[in-house]
Amino acid sequence: PGSGLHRSIDGGDTWEKLSKGLPTSNMGKIGLAISPQRPDVLYAAIELDRRTGGVYRSTNRGASWEKGSDAVGGGTGPHYYQELYASPHQFDRIYMADNRMRVSDDGGKTFRRMKKDHKHGDDHALAFRPDDPDYLLAGTDGGLYESFDRAQNWRFIANLPVTQFYKVAVDDAEPFYNIYGGTQDNSTQGGPSRTDNVHGISNADWRVILDWDGHQPATEPGNPDIVYGERQQGYLTRIDMTTGETIHIQPQPEAGEAYERYNWDAPILVSPHSPTRLYFASQRIWRSENRGDTWTAISGDLTRDQERITLPIMGQTWSWDSPWDVRAMSNYNTITSLAESPLQEGLLYAGTDDGLIHVSENGGAAWTRLEVGTLPGVPATAFVNDVKADLHDASTVYVVLDNHKFGDLNPYVLKSTNRGKSWFSIKGNLPGRTLVWRLVQDHVKPNLLFAATEFGIYATVDGGTRWAKLSGGVPTISFRDLAIQRRENDLVAASFGRGFYVLDDYTALRQVSEAQLSEEATLFPPRKAWWYIPRPVLGFSGKGSQGEAYYMAPNPPFGATFTYYLARDLETLKTVRKKAEKERLGKKVAVGFPGWEKAEAEERQAEPAIWLTVKDGSGNVVRRLKGESKKGFHRVAWDLRYPSLAAITDEEPSGEPPQGMLAAPGKYTVTLAKQVDGVTSDLSEAIPFSVERLHKGALPGAEPREVSAFWQDLAKLRRAVSAASGALSDALKRMDALQASLARTPAAPGSLDKQLHDLKSTLQDLDMQLNGNPARNQIGEKNNPTIGNRLFKLFLGTAGSTYGPTPAHKRVFEITATEFEQLRSKLDALLAEQLPKFENALQEAGAPWIQGQPIPKAE
Repeated sequence: PGSGLHRSIDGGDTWEKLSKGLPTSNMGKIGLAISPQRPDVLYAAIELDRRTGGVYRSTNRGASWEKGSDAVGGGTGPHYYQELYASPHQFDRIYMADNRMRVSDDGGKTFRRMKKDHKHGDDHALAFRPDDPDYLLAGTDGGLYESFDRAQNWRFIANLPVTQFYKVAVDDAEPFYNIYGGTQDNSTQGGPSRTDNVHGISNADWRVILDWDGHQPATEPGNPDIVYGERQQGYLTRIDMTTGETIHIQPQPEAGEAYERYNWDAPILVSPHSPTRLYFASQRIWRSENRGDTWTAISGDLTRDQERITLPIMGQTWSWDSPWDVRAMSNYNTITSLAESPLQEGLLYAGTDDGLIHVSENGGAAWTRLEVGTLPGVPATAFVNDVKADLHDASTVYVVLDNHKFGDLNPYVLKSTNRGKSWFSIKGNLPGRTLVWRLVQDHVKPNLLFAATEFGIYATVDGGTRWAKLSGGVPTISFRDLAIQRRENDLVAASFGRGFYVLDDYTALRQVSEAQLSEEATLFPPRKAWWYIPRPVLGFSGKGSQGEAYYMAPNPPFGATFTYYLARDLETLKTVRKKAEKERLGKKVAVGFPGWEKAEAEERQAEPAIWLTVKDGSGNVVRRLKGESKKGFHRVAWDLRYPSLAAITDEEPSGEPPQGMLAAPGKYTVTLAKQVDGVTSDLSEAIPFSVERLHKGALPGAEPREVSAFWQDLAKLRRAVSAASGALSDALKRMDALQASLARTPAAPGSLDKQLHDLKSTLQDLDMQLNGNPARNQIGEKNNPTIGNRLFKLFLGTAGSTYGPTPAHKRVFEITATEFEQLRSKLDALLAEQLPKFENALQEAGAPWIQGQPIPKAE
């Protein structure tokens, strides 16, 4: 009642109800479009009673209407579709949203289906290009598609992570666990939390493991080959990940029993006391001891068991003749959440969509019923989103409730310490109008809780008194579920529209407290780091050459990740002065000139720095890493490599600095320090961590320490060779300056010219030994093996493998080192003795000064 079409011709100040030619019965959802070619022409898709309706057309701005097609609502009803789109390129061509978009070329009298080969269904949005009549951009439940030939063919936009996940589960696969999620209309999917390649995690690493809409998945502890997936309304399936085969295991009513009412997102629970025991729920709770092969009901109906079409809607009850349509909607009076105490077998909790919580302390033999309206501050109409048994105390339980279907978006998070007999709120400072979907508890620190909300993820370290929003790269979007991978201490979040997010190693949050936050700095213990060489799959970095259309999620940083906290910024004199001046200006107080000495001190002062120093088990410094010096939490990753020993020259390449060689697996420590005005002081004790080998190759090879030792020898050789190369390059350039200086020397040509010629020839001979014949290099002709070429082959041969140097590599290293030592001896002598001697002679002859020479006396 009250539905209709209205028109305003004064920008909305007044409205006129339109009725001529429109249905006289109650109207439901209405889609509207205006013709871009003739704006007097309107189209309306109008829902009528019981899945009926039609498309209406007006040629006079809505003054009167004519009915065309009976098409309305789409395959799942107007509650899911009803949008109309008018083509900007052809008059009277309109598109009607549907599971498969409908198209009319006559203003809505007749419709045809839009072609959708290799395209997801459930079209909800359509856009056009004004300069291309053949272009269409379609938004669907599967993502975004574009067509360049008016729907004859479609291209999927693959680099938009827009999946809507309802629920998430993680397994304990090694070395990297998998993440599984149930999605809106995109099946149940699974993929790795990280990969061992250089690129990251691609769409190709993920797989669909069950069709239809996906909902709550589950995994079997200790057996990652068994995964449970669920289609909408309780179609529970066990999936064998070794074969990909699926078997339907939904509990079925016995002969003579009524149908089961499963929620759209029915809850499944793997018992913490037996990996093969499952709990599943419809309006009653089922238990299986054999992974769903057989089931036993352990409760009666735990809901209010109402006839929902007798319940009030919009303040009243309605006739059977009203437009009832519950197809493709969730059932009602269903169980929505299950929990079992990990500390007491058989202590079970269940929550429903109609405002009930049940508790059993004896495995379901008897149940105690609680009305959510009796909980403090909770409306009787609240839906139970989540029930969680405490991981540390058998008598403690949490509940998260949701009343948004009644226009109430406020958070309801409660806790009971006596198995539900009494409750108190732990919503703390969670903002109002912040609907909460899920709660998870840390398995180590009882008061560390995480909440998934409609507007992001929140954490509390004090059991709910104060909550903080986790904002490190997480969008403000609906997060429907959370899971903790306990081995890795990762928090995995399922967003409804932006895919999955992972907070890697949240263990630092266990140490957060008022006392810790007041300390100058805190360095938190890092988790172990995996030692391996990332493999190329698509190329050798990033997306390879796949282009920007290829989606790639980043892996966690390679190596060891260090987390630290600074209570305040490390400020320079200039920063302190500007802050004080800003405060004075805010109070309208004169600032004044600080004085020349202070101004000069500001100019001279170096930026303060944070350093993380990594040492090996023997106390040797392996690497120092620069960190952020601003207040707050920060992370720095060590790539498990020594610093590069390549020579630093004036021709340093731009971009990423050169890499050093991998350090060996083993025990290490890291220390946090600050550096202010050249003085370095420690901010932490040495924190131990380990680096462990990830893979063992098909062949045994050398021990990692031997491999790393060879790499270090190779790095030292590279250091020396690159230094010699730089020195040779500088010396050859200096020959030009010396030649110019000699030309301006007040001396007759002769001895000095011959000495310079011989010096240059010697340098050129050494350069040829190092880098090859310049003439051959100029046209790409092959050289006999040079020192540089042999060194390149050694890096090429060994840097990409932990197998270790072969006897052939060792022999090449021996040849290279021997030849280089001969070259180094000659070059050192030339640079240390012959060249300075010549330059002295040149100066004595009255030549002009050259950069690098001693400053001559003014005589």
